[in-house]
Amino acid sequence: MPSNDPPECVKFRGLLPLALASLLGCARAAPLITLRGGDTGTIHFSSITLPPSQPITTSKDGTAATISADLSLPGKSAGRVPAVILAHGCSGVGALADRWVRELDRMGFASLVLDSFTGRGLKETCTGQQRINLGSRVVDVYRARELLATHPRIDPARIALMGFSQGGGVVLLARHARFQKPWMAEKRDFAAYLAFYPGCNRKLIDEENVSDRPLRIFHGMADDWTPIEPCREYRERMRRLGKDVALFEYPDAYHAFDSPSLPPAILRSQVLNGSNCVSVERDDGRFRVFHRDTGRRATADDPCVSRGATVGHNPLAYRKAIQDVKDFLSEIFR
Repeated sequence: MPSNDPPECVKFRGLLPLALASLLGCARAAPLITLRGGDTGTIHFSSITLPPSQPITTSKDGTAATISADLSLPGKSAGRVPAVILAHGCSGVGALADRWVRELDRMGFASLVLDSFTGRGLKETCTGQQRINLGSRVVDVYRARELLATHPRIDPARIALMGFSQGGGVVLLARHARFQKPWMAEKRDFAAYLAFYPGCNRKLIDEENVSDRPLRIFHGMADDWTPIEPCREYRERMRRLGKDVALFEYPDAYHAFDSPSLPPAILRSQVLNGSNCVSVERDDGRFRVFHRDTGRRATADDPCVSRGATVGHNPLAYRKAIQDVKDFLSEIFR
């Protein structure tokens, strides 16, 4: 298949970290508006960066951005295949994405790994999430889906969205009509939504206006960064609205339990931890933040955010999650 990569990027694709790839010119390719030529590997496309002064917004007042992504096609499949778009967490693209690309390839699915940070000059947002408006990342996934649907090997009716941690939160937001109406150009929804250990402690004013496509949440029961209980509550709120939402729970699993590069448990001492926060949107689009344990309003003198969270790999949970994802997507893409 032809590639949009410069020659040096093609030669070293998969071997170079993003920073070195950028120095070689891999991040300066022209944005594509179609993949009808069958491009694979690193591609670039246009998106927008919304004002970081707000956590999320539907405003179109932003600046142009060029986003990169890596497209892989399954090696043993012919004809049009289903695809999964992967949205990274607050640390950016890493080894976790590579592992899921391999697993999706074994399932017979294409994968498109988005990088929402490098093109915006971001390295991470774990220690300061105000560095990006999550609405920008929602626009990224819509633009990626629109572009991916033009590829001759991809079935445009079978494209799912899958995200991890902050990317899982992006998955939840991408279901909302308030974002889909202004930003989803083709008005073609994702076939399914998959969110790994997202933060579910945000309540939007239009929570009932979300996609009817199925949502599956995959969560560790020992997670102390984005705890599982708010996701249980979110699942029940969605079910009362008649939405197809299910939660897979994995015992003794911490945040990022599906990341084989991690030890069984390690404390990340500097990350922001909002596990004791509940953010409630007001009519003006701003959020009021409360302590989850007491219901008190969080203030500068009495914040609900702390520092530090546990992450760790759980092989049993990881293997079960792979099977759960395979079973779900095989049914959806059938």
